[in-house]
Amino acid sequence: MKTKHFPYRLDKRWSVLFFALGVTEKDGVTITSKGELIASFGRFRVKTTLSNIDHTVVDGPHRWYTAVGLRLSMTDDGVTFGTNHYKGLSIAFVKRIPRVIGFRKHSLLWVSVADPEGLAAAIGK
Repeated sequence: MKTKHFPYRLDKRWSVLFFALGVTEKDGVTITSKGELIASFGRFRVKTTLSNIDHTVVDGPHRWYTAVGLRLSMTDDGVTFGTNHYKGLSIAFVKRIPRVIGFRKHSLLWVSVADPEGLAAAIGK
């Protein structure tokens, strides 16, 4: 498998927030040739193996205040790397990943990449 990068779909209305978090156009989700998923969101990063991914779901739209920015889910231990509220990919893990923010490890990551369907296909689950 060849390394493939999926950039975020940046909603320019939130540029000040992205600047504060260190998010740039280079951030996004990368599927490596070594079978890893690496998601970067400014100074924050998630890394796990593809074998640790249970399933993915393309979803949206969401309310902007639940989908934009670096966020913890109010209903579970999920973390959001959100750059728009229109559409994204929920990635559920078999084993929780190390915490990015908050106090608990995360069982889900939501990312608002420009091509969530393509990312889901690259993950293969």
